[in-house]
Amino acid sequence: MKLKKIIACLLCAGMLSSCANNTTETTTTAAETTPAITTQPENTNTAISGEIRDISSMELISELTAGWNLGNTLDATGGSGLSSETSWGNPETTKEMMDTVKAAGFNIIRIPTTWARHLDDENNIDPEWMDRVQEIVDFTIDENTYVIINLHHEEWNNTFIEKKDATVEKMKKVWSQIAERFKDYDEHLIFEGQNEPRKKGTDLEWSGGDEECWEFVNATNMAFVETVRNSGGNNAKRHLMIPGYCATSDPIGPKMIQLPENDDKIIVSVHAYTPYSFALSDTPSSKFSSKRKNATRDIDSLAEMLETSYINNNIAVIIGETGARNKDNLESRVDWAGYYTARMRKSGITCIWWDNGSVKGNGENFGLLDRRTCTWHFPEVRDAFIKGAKGEIDIENLTADNAA
Repeated sequence: MKLKKIIACLLCAGMLSSCANNTTETTTTAAETTPAITTQPENTNTAISGEIRDISSMELISELTAGWNLGNTLDATGGSGLSSETSWGNPETTKEMMDTVKAAGFNIIRIPTTWARHLDDENNIDPEWMDRVQEIVDFTIDENTYVIINLHHEEWNNTFIEKKDATVEKMKKVWSQIAERFKDYDEHLIFEGQNEPRKKGTDLEWSGGDEECWEFVNATNMAFVETVRNSGGNNAKRHLMIPGYCATSDPIGPKMIQLPENDDKIIVSVHAYTPYSFALSDTPSSKFSSKRKNATRDIDSLAEMLETSYINNNIAVIIGETGARNKDNLESRVDWAGYYTARMRKSGITCIWWDNGSVKGNGENFGLLDRRTCTWHFPEVRDAFIKGAKGEIDIENLTADNAA
């Protein structure tokens, strides 16, 4: 995957898990035609069914601490039918995995989900796939744990203006089905309209976009919001996440994203692997020390920009994907994880670690949880990330201004 260095946002995809196991990668095949969605089964999870609290998204994120992504799993695009879940090398998701994540101290779990391979010619979602998504949501969510589901590696929402009308209609059709299935869930379930919509395969892909890009993303975001809001049940009060172009953390994002009027249950979705040279680049090894002059500059600037553009205007922000690649630099990653989340918490921003299950070898090694043994590869990184998110790390004496 070739990325532009000028921004720190990423479509984290396609890396196989390097953990030893007997599972082989499933060969990609053509998507099968599937029947129309069936009747919604009864929601028996009493912890998250029933009345939804009428609170703003700013109030909601004050309850959120550290987050974790079930990456390269339901968002995988290989295989067909239910086999796509394991087609990128990660094992089938279990309740034990999710219980392990929650027991570690994470209280929000993002479940990236790709629907494109599970749609028929009329954009009806395969009932088996919908049931599987709901099953994972149900054994993840509870009264203390929040869950995000989204549209992830969809190829049909690329931001080419001539596709706008068709994409808007497809967005409405897909989200109307998801919204119907989950309409009785309370505020512990958050919908994220799309992941990183962008002009794939062009010079604009990671550049921040242009007028056509912004128009397209705003139109599809609004289609998502309007569809959910009009879908009944608790969805009129559901918290909804929307990204700017490619979920960029570049300052251009706040200038171009359109937010619904008179809706205090909207969260801006941002992806930020910052500083790029440390957290995301292919540099063989890199170091980070929060006590070194200028080391935290990019993190501080990002927090200040998000705070000024959104938080100070009562607009909630979640950094839905972040992390630092394993480059055999454990001490630096621990320091980075603690500082990053502590700094964002200071600005009222929630962070979610991108865990794709990959730990070693070439590629984007963001894995923390060994999903086959339900143990942690780097508990020190995990703990620092959570402590910072809970406000348990004092960064006042770690800032560059105080550095020797």
